[in-house]
Amino acid sequence: MTLTETVSRVDPLSSMQPLASRVRICDPGASTTIQDGGRAGYAHLGITASGPVDRAAAHLANRLTGNAEDAAVFENLFGGLTLDLTESRYVAVTGAPVEVRVDGRVVREPERVFLRAGQRLSVGRPTAGIRVYVSVAGGVRAEKTFGSASTDALSGLGPRPLTAGDEFELSAATDEVPDVPLELARSRYPNGTVDLRFRWGPRDSLFDLKDRQSLMSTRWTVGSNSNRVGVRLAGPPLAIGSVDLRSEGMALGAIQVPPSGEPIIFLADHPVTGGYPVIGVVTEDDLDLLGQAAVGSSVRFSELYDKFP
Repeated sequence: MTLTETVSRVDPLSSMQPLASRVRICDPGASTTIQDGGRAGYAHLGITASGPVDRAAAHLANRLTGNAEDAAVFENLFGGLTLDLTESRYVAVTGAPVEVRVDGRVVREPERVFLRAGQRLSVGRPTAGIRVYVSVAGGVRAEKTFGSASTDALSGLGPRPLTAGDEFELSAATDEVPDVPLELARSRYPNGTVDLRFRWGPRDSLFDLKDRQSLMSTRWTVGSNSNRVGVRLAGPPLAIGSVDLRSEGMALGAIQVPPSGEPIIFLADHPVTGGYPVIGVVTEDDLDLLGQAAVGSSVRFSELYDKFP
């Protein structure tokens, strides 16, 4: 028998790689996107960082499943997400508190669930807050653009919003269950007024004392046209008068005041430049809470003073 004959008779199936573990979207709910650590460092190209709106919740979901904090997760709006796996793995559900079911049965501790292959996990409607984060052990593998798999609602970069039937490969999972207290996932989500700490500037000098006081004394209302780009607030308008500003860089948490006089607070998919004055910037710790505020929620500002020795 020649070498050629020997090679030709090798069973082709013996050299095939095992099929990768996958997660399948059975129902995306109202809206579900993929979000990871984001694409920071591209503002000079007009590209914002994106990433999860509630970063603390996304990071915690990854910690609960043993993933790196910036691994890709599912960001779900208003619940309704249903998925299953081809391999048994831990799944974490954080963010807005929701009822979680596995094959129709309510899970007692939904923050971390061991989901067996073929079982179906369903996320209910939030009882407070609006955004739910689902992490699968190993992390979701999705095509990256500028180093990130995050979906950017403003530019359209990244994967499209998910639809029923979408499948994604999973990276290798850790063998150990991380020692992370589940109580960390049962925390602060707005059911009343959202208090936002902020620092003045860079264009607060364009507003008179009355308007600066009004910013803090008003109980603003979250508008219905809010999204991942920013939260639009409704209330007595501030007067910016005739302002002719050159386009300026916009930071995460910037409180921009357009001609309507009603502030917009920029979130994960905000534009990197703008021509309307920014009266202040919300501290990043409070942006997670703002990202969970439902339409009609009340928002109140309080100025933050840095203390120096």
